[in-house]
Amino acid sequence: MQRFVELMREWIGDIPEHMPWDLEERLEENSDILLVDVREQDEFDAMRIPDSICAPRGILESCCEWDFEETIPELVKAREREVVVVCRSGHRSLLSARSLEILGFENVASLKSGIKGWNDFDLPLLDAANKPVDPDEADEDLTAKVREDQLDPARRSIVQ
Repeated sequence: MQRFVELMREWIGDIPEHMPWDLEERLEENSDILLVDVREQDEFDAMRIPDSICAPRGILESCCEWDFEETIPELVKAREREVVVVCRSGHRSLLSARSLEILGFENVASLKSGIKGWNDFDLPLLDAANKPVDPDEADEDLTAKVREDQLDPARRSIVQ
């Protein structure tokens, strides 16, 4: 994972990142910030930051343009708005923020530590029915679950 993160940071350049508590303050100061959650729809439905929209990473580019089945008009019109991209841990959001910059979005940032960090700071999350998500249940769902066969053989003895 470390190599992936290092390579990704080299490629994406200097995408601004907000810590959860900073984003909370920014949202209080500027209600026009667009929160774009790039997790998959089922992840978004399980828990999301209030007032965010879902544009999954796999179809993000077509969500940002007119004339696609995936087009999200609010996102297409947001090229001059402040946009903060959100994912589970802060990696997909960095890649997505870079994609948005390439597509002409002028003021893009990423939520450092993602929904996981947002929850760790005890900030509100909602489910698909707009009901609050219990922070402890959210933490359980947001914890990465790596199977034995997914572990690097060189590191298995360290983890065990």
